[in-house]
Amino acid sequence: MKRILISWAVGVALLAAAILPVVFRAQPGAPRPGAPAATPAAAAASPAPQHHPRIEAAIQALEAARRELQAAPAEFHGHRVKAIEHVDRALQECHRALEVGP
Repeated sequence: MKRILISWAVGVALLAAAILPVVFRAQPGAPRPGAPAATPAAAAASPAPQHHPRIEAAIQALEAARRELQAAPAEFHGHRVKAIEHVDRALQECHRALEVGP
């Protein structure tokens, strides 16, 4: 049981780590580094915030992993608590990503 829980938590963390770089890759039409800044008129005319299904899916997976880790019957020598802390930090980054957009 202990190995299954740890394997599951590590798998979710690896999945999140694999998805996030893909999600944050520059979208077509996004400003490139070193490009001139957008004018205020262009910023005001920008479309409404978009949904980002991959980030939202990552958030759901991380929340599920957090619930599983919290429900674990043992402490695993402090590793369970550390894993929850890492999941919390990943959730914070995902929420920040949704706030700023692509």
